Amino acid sequence: MKKTIKKSWMIVSALTIGMAVFTPHQAEATTAKTTNEITVKAEQQIKGTIKSVYGDSITIKGKDGKNYYIGIQNFSDEQLEKMNLVEGQEISVEGSLVQDYSDFYTFDVYKKSLPKEITKEDLAKLEKLFNQTKKLEKEEKYDEVDKINLEMDKITKPYILANWVPVSFEEFIEGYGFSEKNIVIKEKDKKQLKDIYQQWIKLEKSGKEEKAQEKFDEYQKVLQPYLDALNPPLTFEEYISDLELDIIPVEAMPKLKTLYNDAKKADKDKNDQLSEKLWGEFDDMINPYFKPLSFEDYLSDFDFEIKANDQKQLKKLYEEATALDKKGDYEKSNEKWDAIDKILNLYFEVNKEILISASKVTLNGKVYISKH
Repeated sequence: MKKTIKKSWMIVSALTIGMAVFTPHQAEATTAKTTNEITVKAEQQIKGTIKSVYGDSITIKGKDGKNYYIGIQNFSDEQLEKMNLVEGQEISVEGSLVQDYSDFYTFDVYKKSLPKEITKEDLAKLEKLFNQTKKLEKEEKYDEVDKINLEMDKITKPYILANWVPVSFEEFIEGYGFSEKNIVIKEKDKKQLKDIYQQWIKLEKSGKEEKAQEKFDEYQKVLQPYLDALNPPLTFEEYISDLELDIIPVEAMPKLKTLYNDAKKADKDKNDQLSEKLWGEFDDMINPYFKPLSFEDYLSDFDFEIKANDQKQLKKLYEEATALDKKGDYEKSNEKWDAIDKILNLYFEVNKEILISASKVTLNGKVYISKH
């Protein structure tokens, strides 16, 4: 069943343009799939074809027919640039098995993002704290993880600030993309924004975070009318025109429109509790009018072949489930979806990715050895 996605506009953050912030959470969040019960040598060689590239990781279809997720985080940026990994390339990888996606994010990988000036003493403190976060994450004690992250931030931020070279105000304001839509900021506002921006930089450099945030909030307030012009809110009619819907009864439209407008207003007023309630009501009301994907389109999302008998059974269950969803009979439809999951889970189990941390890559006749 296709769910409604609430549309919102991203406001450019000062830190995303002006200053890099490093945290111990730049690894992939996915932890559901593991390689438990898969027998793989501690160090092995895999030959195959690159299916996809994700910056510091790739997926490979092995010549043995298995799927591999390869972490290449231990290679330097220069090495990765020279590899120039692209889909369809033949590749050979040597590496060791890891049990979970989060295991790719080691302290050595985290350390790559730190300023070079950091002392051995602070590095040792960070490594101890980092290892604590890994242990707590496995125990799912995320509140404690957040506290340790703050401790790590206190150690790293002075180094980051010392290395931070802010962009000019002109470059910073250009990053919003106003010129692309011919939005001209008034000279009076531009002068005020430049003054606030420079004050914000001084406060950030001084480590006065609360005052810096207050100053940036002031900056956003002056800029807001221009942001509204840059990303005007969608009307209800514009919003639903982007959705693949069956005909909505005339009598349902006023209620839907009211819910939409009230939810948008709650968003603008930053009333999160009311916003969540209204969007939930809106979703519940509009969901029955979504056109379900055809079974063929649904099946195309899976990159493995399904046996003919299973396909036939899945198609019957899928059509029954979507029909029940459309009627709003979710209790019965959930039974159908559970039956679908039961069949598909067998395929997911057989085709799940084996996780390998690479130490050697051979590509186009060239050999690359990891730095760690």
